[in-house]
Amino acid sequence: MAAPETYSNGDDGVLLRLPPVRGIGRGRVVTGLVLALMLPPAVELLVTFLNFRNFAMIMLLQLAVAVAVAAIGGLWPAVVAAVLGSFLLNYFSADPVGSLSIADPTTLFTLVVFLAVACGVALAVGLASRRAQEAARSEAEATALSELALRILSSDGSLETFLEKVRGNLGMEAVTLLGSAAPGAAATPGAAPASQVLASAGPNPPVTHAAADHAAVVDPQYTLLLRGGPLTPQRQRLLAAFGAFVVAVRERQQLVKSRRDNVRLSEGNKMRTSILRAVSHDLRTPLAGIKLAVSSLRQEDVSFPPEVERELLETIEDYADRLDHLVDNLLDMSRITADAVNPLLTGIGWAEVLPQALRGLPPEHLRNELPPNLPPVQADAGMLERVVANIVENALKYAPESDVVLTARAGAGITLGDRPAGELRIVDHGRGVGREEVLTMFQPFQRFGDSPAPGHTAGGGIGLGLAVAKGFCEAMGGRLAAEPTPGGGLTMVVTMPLWTGGAQ
Repeated sequence: MAAPETYSNGDDGVLLRLPPVRGIGRGRVVTGLVLALMLPPAVELLVTFLNFRNFAMIMLLQLAVAVAVAAIGGLWPAVVAAVLGSFLLNYFSADPVGSLSIADPTTLFTLVVFLAVACGVALAVGLASRRAQEAARSEAEATALSELALRILSSDGSLETFLEKVRGNLGMEAVTLLGSAAPGAAATPGAAPASQVLASAGPNPPVTHAAADHAAVVDPQYTLLLRGGPLTPQRQRLLAAFGAFVVAVRERQQLVKSRRDNVRLSEGNKMRTSILRAVSHDLRTPLAGIKLAVSSLRQEDVSFPPEVERELLETIEDYADRLDHLVDNLLDMSRITADAVNPLLTGIGWAEVLPQALRGLPPEHLRNELPPNLPPVQADAGMLERVVANIVENALKYAPESDVVLTARAGAGITLGDRPAGELRIVDHGRGVGREEVLTMFQPFQRFGDSPAPGHTAGGGIGLGLAVAKGFCEAMGGRLAAEPTPGGGLTMVVTMPLWTGGAQ
């Protein structure tokens, strides 16, 4: 049996067509009739020429001719060969020879049996040929449906795409899928007050049963409406199979939607939990410190020495800065999550952002090794300052005993897509991070070990610094990546496209 062939309709790509099932065609029937008229006389001529007069053997030869004709031409040519063979046997081989009369009743019985056996063989061959055609047709349909199922599973899974395939395979002008408006409610034939159009394909798709040439209730909730030519019995069987696929595609869509909703709810719960944890600890701790320092300074019956008073004021300022930093990160993360970041891109050198980015950070562990005359990169100055500040602050926090070195370079091998780029490398020689931690360190509310670094009493923050830095880099068209430092530690690499001077 030939495999299903593929065709393109120019709209939805490749479609399946059932191959024609070859049976006993008109050519074989004509050939069988010709043989049925030629072979029985040929047998009689041959036995007459050889003077072979064994009636039983001649009858078997005629029976073999009838079977051969049945195999080639089917039922009716075989019947013709059997009738003609029995006539020739009677006239040329049965006594009296040369007459249609039969002297011996046994010979008459033998001829009747011969005719019955020959016709029976012809009928059996004809039925077998018809069953073979039906089996081949069923196999072709099953193979075509299997191929179609594989194509549907590998497609985008949309109902419109599936209906377009149904329309092409059935040769229809338009197809519409109606769904029950109320879950569990059956579709109403003749009217659709409780139905709605879920998807359609083709021009002017029917939306009511009256406008459709064919309607197939594939499920209590779904009905297919088709407009176009007549449906052959073969295509009606395909339509019934397509109905099962409609239900499968619909259920698949509902499962995908349910999964997305669950993922969204899970992410929302995780974000709310993280914010509550940040508010309950990271934000309340500096607030408590500020309140304690202010309450101490306001005590009228206590007189603090100047150095203690200065220390309390410094505590208030430090905690206020921390609160300001945390709130800024929360607001920035909210903007990044909502895709509300609009950078003002311009040409800027790496060295230009360092003074503001490193302001307030302890300078004793910072080493600026940026080479001079680096080409400017395309970035938003304020965002790039936040990126550098967050990365350097993170490096100082988790590598307190190590120097943090800033280097930069540009040139061959440094690109973003097909654009030349420059990169800023922030190198520390701390404890570094593992391969699995690198994959999650840029996610919001993620902290190394979820606890402050050893020896760092200021707290570990709320885990938004690197997430904000990565979000700002990507919003500016750049990239932030992490790689291990040779000899131990972590190197953060900020890559931005080089400034070309044109409008962006």
